[in-house]
Amino acid sequence: MRLLAIAGLVFFLSRWLTRYLCRPNAPLSLLDHPNQRSLHHAPTPRTGGLAMLVSSACGVVLAALIHGGEKHSGSFFDATGIWIVSALAVLAAISFCDDRWGLPISLRLSVQVVLAGAVVSKLDLALHPVWIPLFGKLDLGWATWPMTVMFLVWMTNLYNFMDGMDGFAGGMTLIGFGFLAYFAWQGAHSLVFVFSLMIAAAAGGFLLDNFPPARIFLGDIGSIPLGFLAGTLMLLGQRDGLFDVWVPVMIFSPFILDATATLIRRALHGERIWEAHRRHYYQRLVLSGWGHRRTVLTEYILMVCCGIIGWFYWQSDVMERAIILLSWLAIFCVLGASVDVLAHHRIGQEAEK
Repeated sequence: MRLLAIAGLVFFLSRWLTRYLCRPNAPLSLLDHPNQRSLHHAPTPRTGGLAMLVSSACGVVLAALIHGGEKHSGSFFDATGIWIVSALAVLAAISFCDDRWGLPISLRLSVQVVLAGAVVSKLDLALHPVWIPLFGKLDLGWATWPMTVMFLVWMTNLYNFMDGMDGFAGGMTLIGFGFLAYFAWQGAHSLVFVFSLMIAAAAGGFLLDNFPPARIFLGDIGSIPLGFLAGTLMLLGQRDGLFDVWVPVMIFSPFILDATATLIRRALHGERIWEAHRRHYYQRLVLSGWGHRRTVLTEYILMVCCGIIGWFYWQSDVMERAIILLSWLAIFCVLGASVDVLAHHRIGQEAEK
């Protein structure tokens, strides 16, 4: 009950800080000017992530002080929590500098790889053998450690790639981390629960000004650390037996599958995958005439459905899990094909004009 009260305080603190940063002349407020990747048309403050990180950090610290006498498995006062917070702080600082002055991608990626490698090694977060329907468990062997680091770096960046529509990343953070908090509460994992709950509460306060039409954006200072945290909590949960890796992948699949499929698609077409674009499925929906509000509300419904699918998977036996997993993938294939049809129809209409 006390943690819920703290989460309420985090919500209001995030709300207040977000409103403050909405002012273009506020210290630490940076403007995002439209470019070829953008879906917005006017300069908009882009340091909303700072409000989320500061408010959620205050919540974690307050929770640690109140529960300071508790020493049990999964506690957020131990070295695990310190490593996570330290990595997030470094990523936030680097991302703010990038937002403010612009940093070489080689520097940013190097920092991410080093931090991911350190966290995976120090916290023993290497992926367990992954269960694949019809094939059984896949043991990556010697490739386990580098693949885990790559996964964490990819989660870090895909969250940033998907932060391109009003209310989208904020909604994924609220819903995704909200589901993680639920699973952690059910599994009595205090670290995942506290971190997820505070981030979800902070996202709620931020989302009030980020929902279309957005008055402020998350920015790299928010999306990069949030992606890293989501990936870290996924790995931490599977390390401690809270869930297998498919559960959090399902929860965040509206981000993971869109970003991954788009990356593969662009690579196959010989495009420069590191350059800005508007080829993500959510961007194509907006450009097809759906607009920000309709698209983001549809994505919210999809996010909730994916969380529920993850819950059913979590509760099921092996055979049922295979059916759920294959059905989940089939649903996304149908959704992706539907967006392709809609986008091509829109292109055809414009060509006729």
